[in-house]
Amino acid sequence: MKRILFVCTGNTCRSPMAEGIFKKMLADRGVKGVECSSAGLFAMTGDSACDNAVKAAERFGVDISAHRARRITSYILDETDEFVCMTREQAASLSLYVPTEKVTVLGGGVPDPYGGDLETYIICANAIKAALAEQFDSLVGEGER
Repeated sequence: MKRILFVCTGNTCRSPMAEGIFKKMLADRGVKGVECSSAGLFAMTGDSACDNAVKAAERFGVDISAHRARRITSYILDETDEFVCMTREQAASLSLYVPTEKVTVLGGGVPDPYGGDLETYIICANAIKAALAEQFDSLVGEGER
């Protein structure tokens, strides 16, 4: 089983949207053998996903309303096969703790919508979905289809 972790700062906006959208893509394409989750470098464990992130994800048929933030731990680092970061800076930070070949940046980087209006979040979710579609095969790797 391949384990992918989507990483952002607070695990309330970008990474939960990426997790939800990618799970839907896996299900829609019938891919097995791949799990994904999300966490934040500086997350406040237990925080809910931002309201606008929930609303933006709904536009893609994805429900992240039950999401609760979690911070990256040594256990998560050990149990993850691939880390998909939202920025180059996050990737650089993670590369201090895991091999760089396990770390990638989604779409070259996804700007943080935190504090923005719903349209800002929808633009962000669109960028996430497009980047996931482009990187899908490389992320899934040996997953069963």
